[in-house]
Amino acid sequence: MGGLAPGAWAGNLLYSVHEDALPPDTMDDLFRFPDAVPRDPAVEAWFSKLDPLRQFASPWFEQMRDCGADVRELLHDGAPTACVGDAAFGYVNAFAAHVNVGFFQGASLKDSAGLLQGTGKRMRHVKIRWGEPVNADALSELIAAAYHDMRRRL
Repeated sequence: MGGLAPGAWAGNLLYSVHEDALPPDTMDDLFRFPDAVPRDPAVEAWFSKLDPLRQFASPWFEQMRDCGADVRELLHDGAPTACVGDAAFGYVNAFAAHVNVGFFQGASLKDSAGLLQGTGKRMRHVKIRWGEPVNADALSELIAAAYHDMRRRL
């Protein structure tokens, strides 16, 4: 996204910086999706496919949906994505052998259980494999923290 000015459009993604929302040391670019809606039929269709890993991802996305009345959603890059208003905070995606539960500002989340993976500047994900134990409490806390973190940024 380098080279885009704040407020510039990149596809369906609005690149913006909220300079007055955070102290300078925590100010981050936000993924903005103005087309996000309360219940996106494309997201419903994604979960309706007969794929066990998509069903495995479903409860985690439901938790994202249940975070607040301001949660919106859309399918972005083929993955169900949850937003606070139009600002993305989380997503789920199913792969051949695992599910990712991801967070757009995950690098700034407190992760005392050590679930988050990734080395990028902002995004992190939790990889869940079929048949392996999941620290459900810690993952639920990350989902709630990602939602509250995004509300604070807006």
